[in-house]
Amino acid sequence: MSDKCRAARLSRRAASVLAVCSACAGWMNAVAQDPSTGSGQAWPTRTVQIVVPYTPGTGADILARTFGPKLSERWKVGVVTDNRPGATGNIGAEYVSKAAPDGHTMLFTATSFGTTPALYQKLPFDPVKSFAPVALIATSGLALVVHPQLPVKSVKEFIQLAKRRPGQMLYSSPGNGGPQHLAMELFKLETSIDIVHVPYKGLSGAMTDLIGGHVQAMISATQTAYAAVQSGRLRVLAVMSPERSSAYPDAPTMKELGLAQLEVETWYGAFAPAGTPAPVIVKINAELNAVLKLPEIRELLAKQGMTPRGGSPERFGNMVRAELARWDRVVKAAKIKAD
Repeated sequence: MSDKCRAARLSRRAASVLAVCSACAGWMNAVAQDPSTGSGQAWPTRTVQIVVPYTPGTGADILARTFGPKLSERWKVGVVTDNRPGATGNIGAEYVSKAAPDGHTMLFTATSFGTTPALYQKLPFDPVKSFAPVALIATSGLALVVHPQLPVKSVKEFIQLAKRRPGQMLYSSPGNGGPQHLAMELFKLETSIDIVHVPYKGLSGAMTDLIGGHVQAMISATQTAYAAVQSGRLRVLAVMSPERSSAYPDAPTMKELGLAQLEVETWYGAFAPAGTPAPVIVKINAELNAVLKLPEIRELLAKQGMTPRGGSPERFGNMVRAELARWDRVVKAAKIKAD
């Protein structure tokens, strides 16, 4: 073989080796990238912080501390719960709105996220523009309950009685501007009745005075009223959830009664700071949905009176915008002001 032929063969062999090496380098680079982010840096790279804008023991806090260990196992990084209560959830929400939009800070919040913008003239964040919706995690049912001595056994009879006694019937709530208060004001608005709000500083007083007959009605969390309903100290007329409650299987939904506009639930959801990469949002959403399907998680939620929900970020975002519009209308109509 001539020196010229030998040189040509070596040149072709070197080119093949370079091509293989180039392909390997491309493959290694693809592996190094996190498929969820599409970037050269894997996610998550450090501890993920779940901010809860309420005190320990609240629904959002329970969810954060339940989901945290499961997410930590899946992501192979620490996941910590950080309680930042105050101003009806606004302090924690503001903190997350100003956090780096890199997927390492999340907000686990509740219904107040959709109501406080109507109650407060100025907020340090925009509930739509400052956050990226991630997922609706769970909901809790609400029920219209009355004192058993009130001569009504249905929502229709309750409305008729209220119209015969305008301004004479009283209803309690755990506080001004809370979900129970706003839900009853929505009920009043949609049914054109006039009953008087008696706000209490907490659930205990509101429920105690209803059971004692000092007020006639209340919209309560289904779990909260359960023992009193079972013992006959309260009567449930209907639930406001999309489906009947397992706690009160004989109680109709508002939708069944032709009052679909009164479908109201307390809800718990996850947000990230606005600007968080869409692929990261998609990955977190998928992980939350996966955890929601675990039998032990579903069992725990049931014990807390919660219904697992899940779904896409888009669906959650649409729900939040609808909530903001609904409660803005109710607050303005009822002229409610934050305490």
